Amino acid sequence: MGIVLNQSFKNTIITYIGFGIGAINTLYLYPFFLGSTYYGLTNYVTSCANVIMPLFAIGMQNTLVKFYSQYKTDEEKSRFLSFTVLFPMLLIIPLLLIGLLFYDEILMFLSKKNPIVKSYIWLIPFIGLSMAYFEIFYAWARVHMHSVFGNFIKEVGLRLFSLFLLVGVYFDWLSVEGFVYATAGLYLLALLVTMFYAFSVQKPTFQFAKPKNTKDILVYTFYIILSGSVANLLLDGDKMILNQYMIIDNIAFYSVATYIALVISVPSRAMHQIVYPITAKLMHENKHDELNSLYKKTSINLQIVGGFVMLCIFVNINQLYEIVPEDYRGGVPVVFMIGLSKYFDLILGNNNAIIFNTKYYRPVLFLGLALVILTFVLNIIFIPPFGIMGSAFATLLSITFYSIAKLLFVVKKLHLYPFTKQNLHSLVVTTFLFLAFYFWEFPVYPLVGIALKSVLVTILYVYLNYRFNISPEINQVIKGLFKKIGITIS
Repeated sequence: MGIVLNQSFKNTIITYIGFGIGAINTLYLYPFFLGSTYYGLTNYVTSCANVIMPLFAIGMQNTLVKFYSQYKTDEEKSRFLSFTVLFPMLLIIPLLLIGLLFYDEILMFLSKKNPIVKSYIWLIPFIGLSMAYFEIFYAWARVHMHSVFGNFIKEVGLRLFSLFLLVGVYFDWLSVEGFVYATAGLYLLALLVTMFYAFSVQKPTFQFAKPKNTKDILVYTFYIILSGSVANLLLDGDKMILNQYMIIDNIAFYSVATYIALVISVPSRAMHQIVYPITAKLMHENKHDELNSLYKKTSINLQIVGGFVMLCIFVNINQLYEIVPEDYRGGVPVVFMIGLSKYFDLILGNNNAIIFNTKYYRPVLFLGLALVILTFVLNIIFIPPFGIMGSAFATLLSITFYSIAKLLFVVKKLHLYPFTKQNLHSLVVTTFLFLAFYFWEFPVYPLVGIALKSVLVTILYVYLNYRFNISPEINQVIKGLFKKIGITIS
């Protein structure tokens, strides 16, 4: 358990560092150094690659983690590792052949609105393939309890080298066109480095043989392909649709707004690593009351922490957009809509962990597939008249419907309920402070104004949450922090 906690802590720190570097790239370097057209193009190419990545990986990264511990002998483990690396080729090769066969038709379809896309279409499968095998070799290292290096490459390495490339564009060492190709090269480099690291952890002895439980693996793999495709389509599918209806610059404007809003979901990513195994254990032991208590605690604690992040973003959003090019400022409503969808998802606590540890996870995956279809339909309806705001509204509607469906599923099937009156109290505090701070700004340089307002919001938010004892767990943390500096509070 010490290794798990140690690596979880390191991975959390790495994730936040990566998010910080990503924020510098997204909010400043991409808009100013690359320009909206090539920023939109780069984002479109990587988003499309991310969407097709689950098909190339065939879910083997998850399959490897789930089944590896079931094999006891070195021979069985070696056979299984070989299978996870070689089996995806059975789908990759036909997909690439189909792509080559219909290359002209695909090219015409994807570049109909934006001809600039034509020269870069082939980078999509190239990056998708690199992403897929990166995930497989990262999983190879993870099952041997070596997760930190791969996470560093994924969260920090790619973003840090993108920063270096952007600096290269600024000093004319690299053209904007060259940046797009260099980005593809980064994903290949990440794959190669991770592959050699994985091989150093466990030397491969490739063999063409099936594992003993191939049927179970293939059934599980099918559902993982489905869930991975759903997740990636929800994350990046809207950018693919935007390319079909609007000039590619709008993808850049949309990407900045969605990145800002996605910061709201960071606390849930950190908590998920801790809560998921606890949830699985409680469900395995049929401890319904303890699980219900955990459900409520994760709901209110994530609502408070995520609500604080959302509040700081929302009350500072106008000044935040003053530091990016003027063309990007139409993305403010997008931040609100995507942000609210993430906030609603937050307050469901460990809902996903509960669902995926029950026998009902398969129907929920098909529900997710229905959500993807709904998202695409809503995007097609709302993007032509409303542009990027239409896409954000479609995302808000679809994720809200999906969250409500998951909530009702857990309430009806498992008789678990996440909300208490404390959730309402938290909502009132957050709404009150938003109304108190949104409609005015400090008449100073934007970053100084953001810092000053954030300090005031933090003091009042912490005080009100503590004063009304909205979360006893968070109150204990606050007391502990004050005690460390020699202050005792009641």
